[in-house]
Amino acid sequence: MGQDGPDPRRGVMLRRLLVLIVPLLVALVAALGVPLAFAVVQRESQGTYLDRLGDAGRFASLAENALASGRRTALREELERYDRLYGIAAALIGTDRSVIESSRLPFPLTDPHVDAGLDAAFSGYRGDADQTVWPWEDVDLVVVEPVGRDSEVVAAVVTISPTDGLRQAVLGQWGLLALIGLVPMLGVVAVAWPMSRWVLRPVRRLDDATAAVAGGQLDARADEVDGPPELRRLAASFNAMVDVVGRALRRQRAFVSDASHQLRNPLASLRLAVDNLAPHVSDEAGREAQRIAVDEAEEMGRVLDTLLAATRLDSASAAEPVEVDVLLSTHVPGWRALAGDTALHVEVPAGLRVLEPPGGLGSVLDELVGNAIRLSGATSIRVWGEPNGDRVDLHVTDDGEGLAAEERALAVRRFWRAPKHQNTAGTGLGLAICAELIAGAGGELRLLPVEPHGLDAVVTLSA
Repeated sequence: MGQDGPDPRRGVMLRRLLVLIVPLLVALVAALGVPLAFAVVQRESQGTYLDRLGDAGRFASLAENALASGRRTALREELERYDRLYGIAAALIGTDRSVIESSRLPFPLTDPHVDAGLDAAFSGYRGDADQTVWPWEDVDLVVVEPVGRDSEVVAAVVTISPTDGLRQAVLGQWGLLALIGLVPMLGVVAVAWPMSRWVLRPVRRLDDATAAVAGGQLDARADEVDGPPELRRLAASFNAMVDVVGRALRRQRAFVSDASHQLRNPLASLRLAVDNLAPHVSDEAGREAQRIAVDEAEEMGRVLDTLLAATRLDSASAAEPVEVDVLLSTHVPGWRALAGDTALHVEVPAGLRVLEPPGGLGSVLDELVGNAIRLSGATSIRVWGEPNGDRVDLHVTDDGEGLAAEERALAVRRFWRAPKHQNTAGTGLGLAICAELIAGAGGELRLLPVEPHGLDAVVTLSA
């Protein structure tokens, strides 16, 4: 195998593997981090609430003494000093919802949280202690502490705290949690990256070897050294399979080639001997038998040549681009000579390029045009082509007898011949070999009917 180099497939496989790993890591980090993030919000909100509750309790004690003695100056100064230091509005509210003392005017008694807290305080209870402040909520923290107890509540202390600092503290801790979660996730990805390359490298090489074998390179082998043990065993099994297939194909080709070549000389001698019998045959029946023997010897020679061509399909080269009009210019004269009185029309646009099948597009068209001339009984044959998206359709259309639907399906099988052509020279291998050649280039051979009669042989190849 060749050296490792930039390969877009390797990047694609790595991305696919990381797409599977990274979401799992993110889900794991989220499963751990989201509850922690909620706990941080609860802890910070509860801590801030308890601090404000302690301040409100201290003010409630001062307020109870001030209301009992009638001297509220010290309480007012304490509220104002608290507001200046911490920016927290504080007030003493009477049971009639009037402001007795406050750190600032006007005091926002219309806030729904203040109203609900006063209702609870005047009933002898504290307000809702679960005041969770989320970072995206721009709200104030309201704490209401009753002055007095149970039915002896005479007033309530209200503090209204901005939550900017609380929300910033939560965001800071969330950021720290995200960083703590990101570090191990990046560490896992950093480890997964080389591990993925180690696992995928033999897979890519096995893919390269498979593509090479599919292209006819039976000497290609997968890497049995790198990668996990399971992939090494898979590569070894693949190489063993390619060896077995290669040996079988080589034996098959050698047998057919040897048999064809070994039979060629005896067949030529037989043909010559049968030809030499002509002067020695006097009666008409003997001469007819001698002519039949000559024809059969010629037919056997054509069968041997076709078998050799069929065996060469397995070792044919890959498809290559070809200019269709340039190719046809070397074949049309031969077609016209073969057509004789049959009209032949060639209509292929200039500059039409296709991927030529292994063995040559010319030999495929020779077979299709030859069949139309010899077997169809047509008076006119048209060879034409047209682009079809990213592919090209080449047509050999005749106005002859055509084939039935069942016959068109069987015509591309080896050694099949139509009943009406049994006594016509041919081996029944031509269309089958053409179909295999075209399939080797990623194309397709179709036999379509022509109205009112005739056959359209369509060769579809990549443009």
